[in-house]
Amino acid sequence: MAIYAGIDVGTGSARAGLFDEHGSLIASAAHPIRMWPSSGEVFEQSSDDIWQAICTALRQTMREAKVDAASIKGVGFDATCSMVIVGKDAQSLPTLPGGDPNRDVIVWMDHRAVAQAERINSEPHHVLSYVGGRISPEMQVPKLLWLKENNKPTFDAAEHFFDLADYLTYRATGDTTRSLCTVTCKWTYLGHEHRWDLDFLEAVGLAELKRDIARIGTNVGEIGAPIGQGLLQSAADDLGLLPGTPVGLSAIDAHAGGIGTIAAPSDKPEAEDLNSRLALIMGTSACAMTVSAEPVFVDGVWGPYHSAMLPGFWLNEGGQSAFGAALAHVIAVHPATAKVREQAAAAGTDLLALLERLAIEKAGSVEDAAKLASNIHVVPEFLGNRSPEADPSTTAVLAGLRLDDSLDNLVEMYVATLCGLCYGTGDVVDALVAKGLPLKTIVVSGGAAKSPLFRRILADSTGLTVQLPVTGEPVLLGAAMIGASAHQGQSLVDLARKMSRMKEAIPPQGGDAENFHKRKRLAYRELKAADRRIRQIMGSSVN
Repeated sequence: MAIYAGIDVGTGSARAGLFDEHGSLIASAAHPIRMWPSSGEVFEQSSDDIWQAICTALRQTMREAKVDAASIKGVGFDATCSMVIVGKDAQSLPTLPGGDPNRDVIVWMDHRAVAQAERINSEPHHVLSYVGGRISPEMQVPKLLWLKENNKPTFDAAEHFFDLADYLTYRATGDTTRSLCTVTCKWTYLGHEHRWDLDFLEAVGLAELKRDIARIGTNVGEIGAPIGQGLLQSAADDLGLLPGTPVGLSAIDAHAGGIGTIAAPSDKPEAEDLNSRLALIMGTSACAMTVSAEPVFVDGVWGPYHSAMLPGFWLNEGGQSAFGAALAHVIAVHPATAKVREQAAAAGTDLLALLERLAIEKAGSVEDAAKLASNIHVVPEFLGNRSPEADPSTTAVLAGLRLDDSLDNLVEMYVATLCGLCYGTGDVVDALVAKGLPLKTIVVSGGAAKSPLFRRILADSTGLTVQLPVTGEPVLLGAAMIGASAHQGQSLVDLARKMSRMKEAIPPQGGDAENFHKRKRLAYRELKAADRRIRQIMGSSVN
Protein backbone atom coordinates (compact mmCIF):
# COMPACT_ATOMS: atom_id res chain seq x y z
CA MET A 1 0.00 0.00 0.00
CA ALA A 2 1.28 3.45 -0.92
CA ILE A 3 2.07 5.89 1.90
CA TYR A 4 2.01 9.65 1.50
CA ALA A 5 3.83 12.25 3.60
CA GLY A 6 2.09 15.48 4.49
CA ILE A 7 4.30 18.26 5.86
CA ASP A 8 2.69 21.29 7.50
CA VAL A 9 4.42 24.44 8.72
CA GLY A 10 2.30 26.45 11.13
CA THR A 11 3.15 29.56 13.08
CA GLY A 12 4.88 27.78 15.96
CA SER A 13 5.82 24.33 14.72
CA ALA A 14 6.49 22.09 11.75
CA ARG A 15 4.56 18.84 11.61
CA ALA A 16 4.76 15.70 9.53
CA GLY A 17 2.15 12.99 9.04
CA LEU A 18 2.07 9.70 7.15
CA PHE A 19 -1.22 8.53 5.63
CA ASP A 20 -2.22 5.45 3.70
CA GLU A 21 -4.06 5.69 0.39
CA HIS A 22 -7.43 5.63 2.19
CA GLY A 23 -6.55 8.70 4.27
CA SER A 24 -5.91 6.90 7.56
CA LEU A 25 -3.23 8.48 9.73
CA ILE A 26 -0.33 6.15 10.43
CA ALA A 27 1.82 8.44 12.55
CA SER A 28 2.63 12.12 13.08
CA ALA A 29 5.19 14.26 14.89
CA ALA A 30 5.92 17.93 15.47
CA HIS A 31 8.98 20.06 16.07
CA PRO A 32 8.95 23.71 17.23
CA ILE A 33 10.16 26.57 15.06
CA ARG A 34 11.54 29.89 16.27
CA MET A 35 9.89 33.30 16.09
CA TRP A 36 11.58 36.68 16.57
CA PRO A 37 9.02 39.40 17.45
CA SER A 38 9.94 43.09 17.40
CA SER A 39 8.08 46.29 18.17
CA GLY A 40 5.66 47.55 15.55
CA GLU A 41 4.03 44.11 15.10
CA VAL A 42 7.11 42.81 13.30
CA PHE A 43 7.57 39.02 13.28
CA GLU A 44 10.47 37.13 11.70
CA GLN A 45 11.42 33.49 11.23
CA SER A 46 14.30 31.57 9.64
CA SER A 47 13.82 29.44 6.53
CA ASP A 48 16.72 27.22 7.54
CA ASP A 49 15.28 26.72 11.04
CA ILE A 50 11.94 25.78 9.45
CA TRP A 51 13.58 23.30 7.05
CA GLN A 52 15.51 21.63 9.85
CA ALA A 53 12.29 21.35 11.90
CA ILE A 54 10.56 19.70 8.93
CA CYS A 55 13.35 17.16 8.57
CA THR A 56 13.34 16.36 12.29
CA ALA A 57 9.55 15.91 12.36
CA LEU A 58 9.45 13.67 9.28
CA ARG A 59 12.33 11.47 10.39
CA GLN A 60 10.72 11.05 13.83
CA THR A 61 7.40 10.13 12.21
CA MET A 62 9.03 7.51 10.00
CA ARG A 63 10.86 5.99 12.97
CA GLU A 64 7.70 5.77 15.05
CA ALA A 65 5.73 4.26 12.18
CA LYS A 66 8.58 1.92 11.18
CA VAL A 67 8.11 3.07 7.60
CA ASP A 68 11.04 2.99 5.19
CA ALA A 69 11.77 5.58 2.52
CA ALA A 70 10.75 3.30 -0.37
CA SER A 71 7.18 3.09 0.97
CA ILE A 72 6.60 6.83 0.67
CA LYS A 73 5.32 7.50 -2.83
CA GLY A 74 4.60 11.24 -2.66
CA VAL A 75 5.21 14.33 -0.55
CA GLY A 76 3.00 17.38 -0.10
CA PHE A 77 3.86 20.63 1.67
CA ASP A 78 1.70 23.34 3.15
CA ALA A 79 2.70 26.39 5.16
CA THR A 80 1.58 29.70 6.54
CA CYS A 81 1.47 32.52 3.98
CA SER A 82 4.74 33.98 5.21
CA MET A 83 7.28 35.43 2.75
CA VAL A 84 10.80 34.07 2.27
CA ILE A 85 13.52 36.29 0.78
CA VAL A 86 16.15 34.43 -1.23
CA GLY A 87 19.29 36.01 -2.68
CA LYS A 88 21.79 34.86 -5.29
CA ASP A 89 22.93 31.24 -4.89
CA ALA A 90 20.04 30.67 -2.44
CA GLN A 91 21.60 32.86 0.25
CA SER A 92 19.37 34.22 3.02
CA LEU A 93 18.72 37.95 3.23
CA PRO A 94 17.54 39.92 6.28
CA THR A 95 14.01 41.29 6.43
CA LEU A 96 15.11 44.29 8.54
CA PRO A 97 17.80 46.87 7.71
CA GLY A 98 21.07 45.64 9.16
CA GLY A 99 19.31 42.56 10.50
CA ASP A 100 20.39 38.96 10.85
CA PRO A 101 20.43 37.35 7.36
CA ASN A 102 19.26 34.07 8.86
CA ARG A 103 15.98 35.77 9.79
CA ASP A 104 14.81 35.83 6.19
CA VAL A 105 11.08 35.18 6.68
CA ILE A 106 8.42 37.86 7.14
CA VAL A 107 5.71 35.99 9.06
CA TRP A 108 2.12 36.14 7.82
CA MET A 109 0.98 38.00 10.96
CA ASP A 110 3.64 40.72 10.54
CA HIS A 111 1.92 44.12 10.20
CA ARG A 112 4.92 46.28 9.30
CA ALA A 113 3.27 47.12 5.95
CA VAL A 114 0.02 48.67 7.23
CA ALA A 115 0.88 52.08 5.74
CA GLN A 116 1.80 50.51 2.38
CA ALA A 117 -1.48 48.57 2.31
CA GLU A 118 -3.46 51.73 3.04
CA ARG A 119 -1.65 53.56 0.25
CA ILE A 120 -2.43 50.76 -2.21
CA ASN A 121 -6.08 50.77 -1.15
CA SER A 122 -6.34 54.54 -1.64
CA GLU A 123 -6.27 54.16 -5.43
CA PRO A 124 -8.94 52.14 -7.26
CA HIS A 125 -7.78 49.16 -9.31
CA HIS A 126 -9.71 46.17 -10.60
CA VAL A 127 -7.18 43.77 -9.03
CA LEU A 128 -8.45 44.83 -5.61
CA SER A 129 -11.90 43.48 -6.43
CA TYR A 130 -10.34 40.00 -6.15
CA VAL A 131 -9.23 40.60 -2.55
CA GLY A 132 -12.59 41.75 -1.20
CA GLY A 133 -11.97 45.37 -2.24
CA ARG A 134 -9.05 46.02 0.12
CA ILE A 135 -5.60 44.48 0.21
CA SER A 136 -4.41 43.30 3.62
CA PRO A 137 -1.01 44.05 5.20
CA GLU A 138 -0.85 40.28 5.72
CA MET A 139 -0.53 39.88 1.95
CA GLN A 140 2.74 40.01 0.07
CA VAL A 141 2.48 43.06 -2.22
CA PRO A 142 2.40 45.56 0.71
CA LYS A 143 5.32 43.71 2.32
CA LEU A 144 7.32 43.90 -0.91
CA LEU A 145 6.64 47.61 -1.07
CA TRP A 146 7.76 47.98 2.56
CA LEU A 147 11.02 46.20 1.74
CA LYS A 148 11.65 48.47 -1.22
CA GLU A 149 11.03 51.58 0.86
CA ASN A 150 12.70 50.51 4.12
CA ASN A 151 15.28 47.84 3.28
CA LYS A 152 16.43 48.58 -0.26
CA PRO A 153 19.63 46.49 -0.09
CA THR A 154 17.60 43.35 0.61
CA PHE A 155 14.94 44.25 -1.96
CA ASP A 156 17.54 44.82 -4.67
CA ALA A 157 19.61 41.74 -3.82
CA ALA A 158 16.66 39.33 -3.68
CA GLU A 159 16.57 36.90 -6.58
CA HIS A 160 13.31 35.36 -5.44
CA PHE A 161 10.47 36.25 -3.12
CA PHE A 162 8.63 33.05 -2.20
CA ASP A 163 5.50 32.27 -0.28
CA LEU A 164 6.75 29.87 2.39
CA ALA A 165 4.92 26.88 0.88
CA ASP A 166 6.57 27.55 -2.49
CA TYR A 167 9.95 27.98 -0.83
CA LEU A 168 9.61 24.48 0.60
CA THR A 169 8.96 22.91 -2.81
CA TYR A 170 11.85 24.97 -4.22
CA ARG A 171 14.19 23.71 -1.51
CA ALA A 172 12.93 20.17 -2.01
CA THR A 173 13.15 20.08 -5.82
CA GLY A 174 15.18 23.08 -7.00
CA ASP A 175 12.19 24.13 -9.15
CA THR A 176 10.89 27.71 -8.79
CA THR A 177 7.35 26.98 -10.04
CA ARG A 178 4.79 28.65 -7.80
CA SER A 179 1.47 27.22 -6.69
CA LEU A 180 -1.74 28.71 -8.03
CA CYS A 181 -2.95 28.67 -4.42
CA THR A 182 -0.23 30.88 -2.98
CA VAL A 183 0.24 33.47 -5.72
CA THR A 184 -3.49 33.89 -6.37
CA CYS A 185 -4.50 34.20 -2.73
CA LYS A 186 -1.61 36.29 -1.40
CA TRP A 187 0.27 37.90 -4.32
CA THR A 188 -2.60 39.25 -6.58
CA TYR A 189 -1.94 36.76 -9.41
CA LEU A 190 -5.11 36.54 -11.52
CA GLY A 191 -5.59 32.79 -11.52
CA HIS A 192 -8.65 32.83 -13.73
CA GLU A 193 -6.63 34.64 -16.41
CA HIS A 194 -3.32 32.89 -15.71
CA ARG A 195 -1.39 36.14 -15.53
CA TRP A 196 0.06 38.87 -13.37
CA ASP A 197 -1.37 42.34 -13.82
CA LEU A 198 1.91 44.11 -14.53
CA ASP A 199 0.25 47.53 -14.69
CA PHE A 200 -1.01 47.04 -11.12
CA LEU A 201 2.48 46.24 -9.88
CA GLU A 202 3.80 49.38 -11.55
CA ALA A 203 0.93 51.50 -10.24
CA VAL A 204 1.62 50.54 -6.62
CA GLY A 205 5.34 51.29 -6.93
CA LEU A 206 6.82 47.90 -7.85
CA ALA A 207 7.88 48.53 -11.43
CA GLU A 208 11.02 46.46 -10.74
CA LEU A 209 8.86 43.35 -10.58
CA LYS A 210 7.09 44.26 -13.79
CA ARG A 211 10.50 44.24 -15.49
CA ASP A 212 11.57 40.97 -13.82
CA ILE A 213 8.48 38.96 -12.94
CA ALA A 214 10.59 35.83 -12.35
CA ARG A 215 11.39 37.23 -8.91
CA ILE A 216 7.81 36.43 -7.84
CA GLY A 217 7.07 33.64 -10.30
CA THR A 218 7.10 33.06 -14.04
CA ASN A 219 5.72 29.52 -13.94
CA VAL A 220 2.53 28.85 -11.96
CA GLY A 221 0.83 25.46 -11.68
CA GLU A 222 -2.19 23.84 -10.02
CA ILE A 223 -2.05 22.47 -6.49
CA GLY A 224 -0.87 18.87 -6.44
CA ALA A 225 0.75 18.92 -9.87
CA PRO A 226 4.13 17.14 -9.79
CA ILE A 227 6.99 19.64 -9.61
CA GLY A 228 10.40 19.22 -11.23
CA GLN A 229 11.94 15.75 -11.12
CA GLY A 230 10.87 15.14 -7.56
CA LEU A 231 13.15 15.34 -4.54
CA LEU A 232 16.72 16.47 -5.08
CA GLN A 233 19.41 14.20 -3.67
CA SER A 234 20.31 16.84 -1.06
CA ALA A 235 16.70 17.26 0.07
CA ALA A 236 16.14 13.51 0.11
CA ASP A 237 19.20 13.11 2.33
CA ASP A 238 17.86 15.78 4.69
CA LEU A 239 14.37 14.29 4.87
CA GLY A 240 15.34 10.63 4.94
CA LEU A 241 13.53 9.90 1.66
CA LEU A 242 14.54 8.66 -1.78
CA PRO A 243 15.65 11.09 -4.49
CA GLY A 244 13.05 11.49 -7.19
CA THR A 245 10.10 10.97 -4.80
CA PRO A 246 7.20 12.95 -6.36
CA VAL A 247 6.46 16.33 -4.80
CA GLY A 248 3.18 18.17 -5.45
CA LEU A 249 2.77 21.89 -5.85
CA SER A 250 1.98 23.20 -2.40
CA ALA A 251 -0.85 24.99 -0.62
CA ILE A 252 -1.26 27.53 2.16
CA ASP A 253 -1.81 25.71 5.47
CA ALA A 254 -5.46 26.66 5.89
CA HIS A 255 -6.18 25.72 2.29
CA ALA A 256 -4.65 22.30 2.89
CA GLY A 257 -7.15 21.96 5.74
CA GLY A 258 -9.91 22.88 3.31
CA ILE A 259 -8.69 20.27 0.84
CA GLY A 260 -8.68 17.71 3.65
CA THR A 261 -12.26 18.38 4.74
CA ILE A 262 -14.61 20.29 2.45
CA ALA A 263 -15.26 17.51 -0.08
CA ALA A 264 -15.53 14.63 2.39
CA PRO A 265 -18.51 12.28 1.88
CA SER A 266 -21.39 12.63 4.34
CA ASP A 267 -24.08 10.20 5.47
CA LYS A 268 -26.60 12.79 4.27
CA PRO A 269 -26.31 13.28 0.48
CA GLU A 270 -27.77 16.79 0.66
CA ALA A 271 -24.87 17.77 2.92
CA GLU A 272 -22.35 16.83 0.25
CA ASP A 273 -23.09 19.88 -1.92
CA LEU A 274 -19.76 21.69 -1.89
CA ASN A 275 -21.46 25.05 -2.43
CA SER A 276 -23.31 24.67 0.89
CA ARG A 277 -20.20 24.01 2.98
CA LEU A 278 -17.86 26.38 4.76
CA ALA A 279 -14.48 24.98 5.79
CA LEU A 280 -13.32 26.60 9.04
CA ILE A 281 -9.65 25.89 9.76
CA MET A 282 -8.48 27.17 13.13
CA GLY A 283 -5.02 27.67 14.51
CA THR A 284 -3.25 30.85 15.59
CA SER A 285 -5.62 32.52 13.14
CA ALA A 286 -8.74 31.14 11.47
CA CYS A 287 -9.70 30.85 7.81
CA ALA A 288 -13.28 30.39 6.63
CA MET A 289 -13.47 29.17 3.05
CA THR A 290 -16.24 28.40 0.60
CA VAL A 291 -16.23 27.21 -3.01
CA SER A 292 -18.70 27.96 -5.80
CA ALA A 293 -19.15 27.19 -9.47
CA GLU A 294 -19.30 30.89 -10.37
CA PRO A 295 -17.35 33.85 -8.95
CA VAL A 296 -18.99 35.65 -6.02
CA PHE A 297 -17.67 39.06 -4.96
CA VAL A 298 -18.05 39.81 -1.24
CA ASP A 299 -16.79 43.06 0.25
CA GLY A 300 -14.15 42.41 2.89
CA VAL A 301 -13.79 38.73 1.99
CA TRP A 302 -10.77 37.66 -0.04
CA GLY A 303 -11.42 36.30 -3.51
CA PRO A 304 -13.02 35.10 -5.62
CA TYR A 305 -9.96 33.04 -6.55
CA HIS A 306 -10.20 30.46 -9.32
CA SER A 307 -8.85 26.94 -8.60
CA ALA A 308 -6.98 28.25 -5.56
CA MET A 309 -8.14 25.37 -3.32
CA LEU A 310 -10.07 22.85 -5.43
CA PRO A 311 -9.60 22.70 -9.22
CA GLY A 312 -12.43 24.23 -11.23
CA PHE A 313 -14.06 25.98 -8.25
CA TRP A 314 -13.96 29.61 -7.19
CA LEU A 315 -12.79 30.22 -3.63
CA ASN A 316 -13.89 32.91 -1.18
CA GLU A 317 -11.73 33.23 1.92
CA GLY A 318 -12.68 35.04 5.09
CA GLY A 319 -11.24 34.66 8.52
CA GLN A 320 -9.99 36.08 11.79
CA SER A 321 -6.38 37.21 12.18
CA ALA A 322 -6.28 36.20 15.85
CA PHE A 323 -8.10 33.01 16.87
CA GLY A 324 -6.14 30.52 18.93
CA ALA A 325 -3.75 33.36 19.70
CA ALA A 326 -6.64 35.50 20.98
CA LEU A 327 -7.97 32.77 23.27
CA ALA A 328 -4.50 32.06 24.63
CA HIS A 329 -3.87 35.76 25.29
CA VAL A 330 -7.14 36.38 27.13
CA ILE A 331 -6.62 33.34 29.34
CA ALA A 332 -2.94 34.13 29.98
CA VAL A 333 -3.61 37.54 31.53
CA HIS A 334 -6.21 36.31 34.05
CA PRO A 335 -4.95 36.27 37.68
CA ALA A 336 -6.11 32.69 38.28
CA THR A 337 -4.38 31.19 35.26
CA ALA A 338 -1.04 30.29 36.83
CA LYS A 339 -2.65 28.26 39.61
CA VAL A 340 -5.09 26.54 37.25
CA ARG A 341 -2.28 25.71 34.83
CA GLU A 342 -0.52 23.88 37.66
CA GLN A 343 -3.74 21.99 38.44
CA ALA A 344 -4.08 20.98 34.80
CA ALA A 345 -0.49 19.71 34.68
CA ALA A 346 -1.01 17.71 37.86
CA ALA A 347 -4.13 16.17 36.35
CA GLY A 348 -2.30 15.26 33.14
CA THR A 349 -4.34 17.57 30.92
CA ASP A 350 -3.90 20.99 29.37
CA LEU A 351 -5.29 24.28 30.64
CA LEU A 352 -8.00 24.80 28.02
CA ALA A 353 -9.27 21.23 28.35
CA LEU A 354 -9.59 21.69 32.10
CA LEU A 355 -11.44 24.98 31.71
CA GLU A 356 -13.82 23.35 29.26
CA ARG A 357 -14.56 20.46 31.62
CA LEU A 358 -15.16 22.86 34.49
CA ALA A 359 -17.48 24.99 32.36
CA ILE A 360 -19.61 22.02 31.36
CA GLU A 361 -19.73 20.74 34.95
CA LYS A 362 -20.73 24.14 36.29
CA ALA A 363 -23.46 24.64 33.67
CA GLY A 364 -24.74 21.05 33.93
CA SER A 365 -24.41 20.33 30.20
CA VAL A 366 -22.51 21.41 27.10
CA GLU A 367 -25.80 22.77 25.71
CA ASP A 368 -26.14 25.30 28.55
CA ALA A 369 -22.49 26.21 29.10
CA ALA A 370 -22.58 29.32 26.87
CA LYS A 371 -24.89 30.98 29.42
CA LEU A 372 -21.96 31.21 31.84
CA ALA A 373 -20.85 34.16 29.67
CA SER A 374 -24.05 36.16 30.20
CA ASN A 375 -22.24 39.04 31.90
CA ILE A 376 -18.84 39.00 30.18
CA HIS A 377 -18.43 40.00 26.54
CA VAL A 378 -15.29 39.69 24.42
CA VAL A 379 -14.40 41.08 20.98
CA PRO A 380 -11.13 39.19 20.43
CA GLU A 381 -9.71 41.25 17.54
CA PHE A 382 -6.16 41.62 18.83
CA LEU A 383 -4.72 41.68 15.30
CA GLY A 384 -7.44 43.68 13.59
CA ASN A 385 -10.39 42.45 11.57
CA ARG A 386 -9.42 40.38 8.55
CA SER A 387 -13.00 40.07 7.31
CA PRO A 388 -15.63 41.17 6.60
CA GLU A 389 -14.49 44.65 7.72
CA ALA A 390 -10.96 44.30 6.31
CA ASP A 391 -9.72 46.73 8.96
CA PRO A 392 -6.32 45.92 10.49
CA SER A 393 -6.68 48.75 13.02
CA THR A 394 -9.58 47.26 14.99
CA THR A 395 -8.72 46.24 18.53
CA ALA A 396 -9.95 43.80 21.15
CA VAL A 397 -12.62 44.89 23.62
CA LEU A 398 -13.58 43.19 26.91
CA ALA A 399 -16.65 44.23 28.89
CA GLY A 400 -18.00 43.02 32.22
CA LEU A 401 -14.69 42.75 34.08
CA ARG A 402 -14.69 42.97 37.87
CA LEU A 403 -12.15 42.61 40.66
CA ASP A 404 -12.57 38.86 40.52
CA ASP A 405 -9.54 36.58 40.39
CA SER A 406 -11.48 33.36 41.04
CA LEU A 407 -11.44 30.13 39.08
CA ASP A 408 -15.13 30.61 38.30
CA ASN A 409 -14.38 33.97 36.70
CA LEU A 410 -11.61 32.43 34.59
CA VAL A 411 -14.04 29.75 33.38
CA GLU A 412 -16.56 32.45 32.47
CA MET A 413 -13.86 34.39 30.61
CA TYR A 414 -12.95 31.25 28.68
CA VAL A 415 -16.56 30.72 27.61
CA ALA A 416 -17.02 34.40 26.74
CA THR A 417 -13.96 34.31 24.48
CA LEU A 418 -15.25 31.21 22.69
CA CYS A 419 -18.49 33.11 22.09
CA GLY A 420 -16.62 36.13 20.71
CA LEU A 421 -14.62 33.95 18.33
CA CYS A 422 -17.80 32.28 17.09
CA TYR A 423 -19.48 35.65 16.54
CA GLY A 424 -16.53 36.75 14.41
CA THR A 425 -17.06 33.65 12.29
CA GLY A 426 -20.77 34.46 12.23
CA ASP A 427 -19.99 37.87 10.71
CA VAL A 428 -18.13 36.14 7.88
CA VAL A 429 -20.99 33.67 7.38
CA ASP A 430 -23.52 36.50 7.24
CA ALA A 431 -21.50 38.37 4.62
CA LEU A 432 -21.25 35.27 2.43
CA VAL A 433 -24.92 34.34 2.77
CA ALA A 434 -25.95 37.93 1.94
CA LYS A 435 -24.25 37.49 -1.44
CA GLY A 436 -26.21 34.34 -2.21
CA LEU A 437 -23.89 31.55 -1.05
CA PRO A 438 -26.24 28.81 0.24
CA LEU A 439 -24.34 27.85 3.37
CA LYS A 440 -25.82 25.08 5.50
CA THR A 441 -22.80 23.41 7.09
CA ILE A 442 -19.52 24.43 8.72
CA VAL A 443 -16.81 21.77 8.54
CA VAL A 444 -14.38 22.48 11.38
CA SER A 445 -10.75 21.50 11.77
CA GLY A 446 -7.75 22.61 13.79
CA GLY A 447 -7.20 23.04 17.51
CA ALA A 448 -10.55 24.57 18.50
CA ALA A 449 -12.45 21.90 16.54
CA LYS A 450 -11.56 19.42 19.27
CA SER A 451 -13.71 21.36 21.75
CA PRO A 452 -17.33 20.09 22.04
CA LEU A 453 -18.27 23.40 23.68
CA PHE A 454 -16.84 25.43 20.81
CA ARG A 455 -18.70 23.29 18.26
CA ARG A 456 -21.96 23.71 20.19
CA ILE A 457 -21.59 27.50 20.47
CA LEU A 458 -20.66 27.77 16.78
CA ALA A 459 -23.75 25.84 15.69
CA ASP A 460 -26.12 27.73 18.00
CA SER A 461 -24.74 31.19 17.18
CA THR A 462 -24.57 30.79 13.38
CA GLY A 463 -27.65 28.62 12.88
CA LEU A 464 -25.60 26.19 10.76
CA THR A 465 -24.85 22.52 11.31
CA VAL A 466 -21.26 21.92 12.43
CA GLN A 467 -19.52 18.84 11.06
CA LEU A 468 -16.36 17.23 12.38
CA PRO A 469 -14.09 15.16 10.11
CA VAL A 470 -12.91 11.69 11.10
CA THR A 471 -9.24 12.62 10.94
CA GLY A 472 -7.78 14.59 13.79
CA GLU A 473 -5.14 15.99 11.41
CA PRO A 474 -7.04 17.47 8.44
CA VAL A 475 -4.28 19.92 7.47
CA LEU A 476 -1.70 17.15 7.34
CA LEU A 477 -4.19 15.02 5.42
CA GLY A 478 -4.66 17.79 2.86
CA ALA A 479 -0.89 18.00 2.44
CA ALA A 480 -0.70 14.22 2.03
CA MET A 481 -3.41 14.45 -0.65
CA ILE A 482 -1.14 16.89 -2.50
CA GLY A 483 1.59 14.22 -2.43
CA ALA A 484 -0.91 11.59 -3.58
CA SER A 485 -1.99 13.82 -6.46
CA ALA A 486 1.62 14.22 -7.58
CA HIS A 487 2.06 10.44 -7.50
CA GLN A 488 -1.27 9.27 -8.91
CA GLY A 489 -2.26 12.13 -11.16
CA GLN A 490 -5.77 12.22 -9.67
CA SER A 491 -7.62 15.48 -9.02
CA LEU A 492 -7.79 16.78 -5.47
CA VAL A 493 -11.60 16.57 -5.51
CA ASP A 494 -11.49 12.84 -6.31
CA LEU A 495 -8.78 12.25 -3.71
CA ALA A 496 -10.72 14.22 -1.10
CA ARG A 497 -13.80 12.05 -1.61
CA LYS A 498 -11.62 8.95 -1.30
CA MET A 499 -9.36 9.94 1.59
CA SER A 500 -11.53 12.10 3.90
CA ARG A 501 -14.69 11.31 5.87
CA MET A 502 -17.07 12.94 8.38
CA LYS A 503 -17.92 11.50 11.77
CA GLU A 504 -20.23 13.91 13.59
CA ALA A 505 -22.86 16.53 12.79
CA ILE A 506 -24.12 19.03 15.39
CA PRO A 507 -27.29 20.90 14.38
CA PRO A 508 -28.21 24.18 16.07
CA GLN A 509 -30.53 23.90 19.08
CA GLY A 510 -32.72 26.88 18.24
CA GLY A 511 -35.09 28.13 20.93
CA ASP A 512 -33.55 29.62 24.08
CA ALA A 513 -29.98 29.01 22.86
CA GLU A 514 -30.63 30.89 19.62
CA ASN A 515 -32.19 33.81 21.50
CA PHE A 516 -29.31 33.93 23.97
CA HIS A 517 -26.73 34.22 21.21
CA LYS A 518 -28.78 36.82 19.37
CA ARG A 519 -28.61 39.03 22.48
CA LYS A 520 -24.90 38.42 22.99
CA ARG A 521 -24.19 39.17 19.34
CA LEU A 522 -25.99 42.50 19.76
CA ALA A 523 -23.68 43.25 22.68
CA TYR A 524 -20.72 42.14 20.54
CA ARG A 525 -21.72 44.58 17.80
CA GLU A 526 -22.17 47.42 20.29
CA LEU A 527 -18.63 46.85 21.56
CA LYS A 528 -17.26 46.78 18.01
CA ALA A 529 -19.05 50.05 17.27
CA ALA A 530 -17.64 51.56 20.47
CA ASP A 531 -14.12 50.56 19.46
CA ARG A 532 -14.63 52.20 16.08
CA ARG A 533 -15.93 55.42 17.67
CA ILE A 534 -13.14 55.55 20.25
CA ARG A 535 -10.49 55.21 17.56
CA GLN A 536 -12.14 58.02 15.62
CA ILE A 537 -12.26 60.25 18.71
CA MET A 538 -8.62 59.65 19.59
CA GLY A 539 -7.57 60.22 16.01
CA SER A 540 -9.25 63.61 15.79
CA SER A 541 -8.39 66.98 17.27
CA VAL A 542 -10.67 68.52 19.88
CA ASN A 543 -10.96 72.33 20.14
